[in-house]
Amino acid sequence: MRFTFLGTGTSAGVPAIGCACAVCASTDPRDHRLRTSACLRWTDPGGAPRALLLDAGPDLRQQALRERLDRLDAILITHNHVDHVFGLDEVRRFNAVMNAPIDLHAEPRVLDDLRRVYRHIFEPERNVQRSFVASLIAHPVRPAEPIDLHGLRVTPLRLLHGRLPILGYRIDPTPPLGAPFLPLAWCTDVSAVPPESWPVLRGLRTLVLDALRHRRHPTHFTLGQAVSVAHELAAERTLFVHMSHDLAHADTNADLPEGMALAHDGLTLE
Repeated sequence: MRFTFLGTGTSAGVPAIGCACAVCASTDPRDHRLRTSACLRWTDPGGAPRALLLDAGPDLRQQALRERLDRLDAILITHNHVDHVFGLDEVRRFNAVMNAPIDLHAEPRVLDDLRRVYRHIFEPERNVQRSFVASLIAHPVRPAEPIDLHGLRVTPLRLLHGRLPILGYRIDPTPPLGAPFLPLAWCTDVSAVPPESWPVLRGLRTLVLDALRHRRHPTHFTLGQAVSVAHELAAERTLFVHMSHDLAHADTNADLPEGMALAHDGLTLE
């Protein structure tokens, strides 16, 4: 079982267009951040290979090629912002390779937005001509209602992205599956954790948490706020994502508490 960070950057990515700051000009590959996303690959209890995608940003094609990702069984969407869903059109290649549809899990209102933006996918019969489009099976999910994904128990949980309610996901193995980094929670684009979600985030081995920059932001945790939340949740390991070009990888990690670090593109947990 492997969990790979496909991207760890904010919506603009790093380097940012038109910027020559020290981080954008850095030669450290860990400072190069595609839009935030991750994949989990495992073998299910029946012996079949499986792959789960967490968010599908606009860099998905590049990320999949880099990591040699050749299948997707399910996609979990946290919210409908461009940097988390504008790679959905790319998953058609996985449909072609697998000759099978892909399960798409999101909140009902997010699915409604995706149907509007991607009408050519969800209503292919309305296309002027037959086209090569993704084949997705939409599944509505709600906070605190777990779903089973090929031997994994996935629990959606409520998070706040400014005034926008979004989802995070907790992933637990069910016997005989297991991995040293599970249970894991995926919590990107967070500015607050509502009271009902704190219990869901207890007992983690790995916490993946939003940490945009040092300066305050209305819809994201600062690094300091994220560190405070990580201390409170006391996961064995916390890895920060969705960083802007304000945070240099090496310098920032040198100042973080033990058990906490910035993630970087391509980082794989096994």
